[in-house]
Amino acid sequence: MSRLFENSTEAMFFFDRDGKMLAMNPAAEQIIDQDILAQLYQGNPLALCGTCRGYTSETELRTCLNCYFNTPDTDNFTSYQVYLETRDKGIVPYAATFHTIDAEQGIRVFMLRDLTRQFKTQEKFYQNKMMKHVIEAQENERKRISRELHDSVAQELMSAVIDLRVLKYMTDDEQLLRKVKQTEVSMTRLLSDIRNLSVELRPAALDDFGLEAAFRSHFKRMEQSYGLVIDFESRLCEKRYSSELETVVYRVCQEAVLNALKYAQVDTVKVTLSERDGFIRLQVEDHGIGFHPGDEPAGTGLGLFGMQERAELVGGTFSVESQKGRGTRILLMVPAGKIQGKE
Repeated sequence: MSRLFENSTEAMFFFDRDGKMLAMNPAAEQIIDQDILAQLYQGNPLALCGTCRGYTSETELRTCLNCYFNTPDTDNFTSYQVYLETRDKGIVPYAATFHTIDAEQGIRVFMLRDLTRQFKTQEKFYQNKMMKHVIEAQENERKRISRELHDSVAQELMSAVIDLRVLKYMTDDEQLLRKVKQTEVSMTRLLSDIRNLSVELRPAALDDFGLEAAFRSHFKRMEQSYGLVIDFESRLCEKRYSSELETVVYRVCQEAVLNALKYAQVDTVKVTLSERDGFIRLQVEDHGIGFHPGDEPAGTGLGLFGMQERAELVGGTFSVESQKGRGTRILLMVPAGKIQGKE
């Protein structure tokens, strides 16, 4: 028992029935300010008020009503949460118990366990959960707008283009024909832009056929639009994964290739997609100008941050290797989870 008292990481305070402190272990001495310690040893029953910032009740996060120190024998204070102003760490949340251990002598024990790590873990959990909801809502909205553009706006515009083509055969007016042809060219270009925008928002191939099909379609558009040659190698054999995982891999690759196009000053990018040891592995590599990892990133730097965040949300890892004049390699690894098979 003496070893438990001396070596426990939980703070222990022992009081008599009058509120005078009888003893405390080293863990307790480390968190209480010296002035409060002196008052406790002098038998001041209100000394704890100098460091206590309230306990959590059913109605309030921090309250001093019905103080646990005055009513230690009730069931309300066998286990509860309290906030104390500590010596070095500011206000710290603790899991506390306060009860009588010797009714005849009136000896009571007050025990504290630091909840800071649990609070941080819980906060990170809720942040990740909310971020997942935000990304999911964003992707669903992208999908809705993409479908609307493709199935409604683009179709209506295509009908208008067909009407213009028919109109050319209904008149011999040269001036009118030239105007109709100009309008047809403009509307055809607009139709192409709308279709590209629809695919950029959320490629139907990703939902319908999976990563390989979505990548091949995306890389083909990149080559046609920007002249960037993408050497794509896939070893997934048309495997399907959860929508969340496929979205993460697709968005990270999309951002990585775009960064190479904007900053690497290259004509070719190599993309490798595979699965190994239960992980989906995406590698995007270029032999461009590169950068020193500690340097200020080109652009806002939000692209790299976003890729890192997406990877962490699905339990994956994201790394960037780069050197000046030797190019950049981006590696994403995410747990494959349950494979859905071909669809």
